[in-house]
Amino acid sequence: MTPEFLGGLGLVVLIILLFARMWIGAAMALVGLVGYAAILGPKAALGVVSQIPFTTVGDYPLSAVPLFIFMGVILFYTNIGQDLFESAYKWVGSFRGGLAMASTVACAFYAAITGVSAPALSTMGKVALPKMREYRYNERLAVGSIICAGPLAFIIPPSMSFIIYGILTENSVGELYIAGIIPGLLLVFLFCLTVWLITLRNPQAGSPGPKTTVREKIAALKGTWHAILLFLLMLGGIYAGVFTPTEAGAVGSFGAILIGVFTRRLKFKDFLASLFEAGQTTAMVMFLIVGAYIFMKFMAVSRLPALLGATAAALPVSRWVILLALVVVYTILGMFLDIFSAIILTMPITYPLILQLGFDPIWFGVMVTLWVMMGEVTPPVGLDAYLFSGLSGVPLSTVFSSVWPFLIAEYVCMILIACFPQLALWLPSMMVVK
Repeated sequence: MTPEFLGGLGLVVLIILLFARMWIGAAMALVGLVGYAAILGPKAALGVVSQIPFTTVGDYPLSAVPLFIFMGVILFYTNIGQDLFESAYKWVGSFRGGLAMASTVACAFYAAITGVSAPALSTMGKVALPKMREYRYNERLAVGSIICAGPLAFIIPPSMSFIIYGILTENSVGELYIAGIIPGLLLVFLFCLTVWLITLRNPQAGSPGPKTTVREKIAALKGTWHAILLFLLMLGGIYAGVFTPTEAGAVGSFGAILIGVFTRRLKFKDFLASLFEAGQTTAMVMFLIVGAYIFMKFMAVSRLPALLGATAAALPVSRWVILLALVVVYTILGMFLDIFSAIILTMPITYPLILQLGFDPIWFGVMVTLWVMMGEVTPPVGLDAYLFSGLSGVPLSTVFSSVWPFLIAEYVCMILIACFPQLALWLPSMMVVK
């Protein structure tokens, strides 16, 4: 059997193991070990397995993962999400659909300081959803504005998905962070525009809240100072080349602790719980990455990615047709897998293919994140939809029926970035790299 055939057989076995509900990291490590042994022998395979866990987990850039996870957990315990919503509400709540817009803006702020979607979904489900129900908002508009804005954490830096993508593909995490700023803001604008269009068509869907004075609006900004300061400190430092993304994670974690202490919201028991939760999540992510690296070694010696890339490049179709096929694949994967697993699982195959087709790797990192984000809330198996339903008690049927207008906004964003790549690449081209 040729190495390429063994590579294809390994992919089939991996898919079978995943459908059998085997842990993704374990499945990738097992298939990678057996496949590597089949091509280069058991001794070489055992040598790879004995080295990769240490070299991978001990990699300096990877230390950004536990730091950003810890920062997000600390900020969740400080309960700043409610402050962010109240501040956004003071500014836009008096407009028609303003509460839904405030939810979107608050999720964007939350995204800018956590890097994961669960805290935003949990907080907005407890804070924003009851407020919109109080003002008799259409249930689908209320739920959709939260469930689709929560995953903004994956595109707005500091994004955990960018860290994983950057490490696996050996691209600059700092450039990926900066590349996500304009697409993230564009998505926030499109979500708010969607709310405005829905309420324009049906004014009863989102009645305006009470008006606030300019003084009240300015006073409300005190609830956002910590989020803005932390975001500007981390991203500004990376953009100016003052520190690396890993160092930014340390700065962000320390800043989150200071915010918790300064606001007197971080109790010692919460600090200990944050350490425990961050440790659990880090262990899960690290296990996935170790499995992915073992699988990537197998893919490299099988030469399957190179064969697929050459075959795709030789097809008598535009490279954009192949990219469209990847949109479908990643959207489907996002329905069944969390965003980290989807990226880790596919990069050994899709990244060499993208390079072969001549696409920019930083631009592709933004695009693939958008694709998997859509899968996170797409029926029938969007994982964030299930999470929000469980946290808020909203029926799953309502959650899934609420996402369609906002998914259209995500597709518009994706098309704009595909047609105008500089939306993602302009800021990275101007940054100072450290």
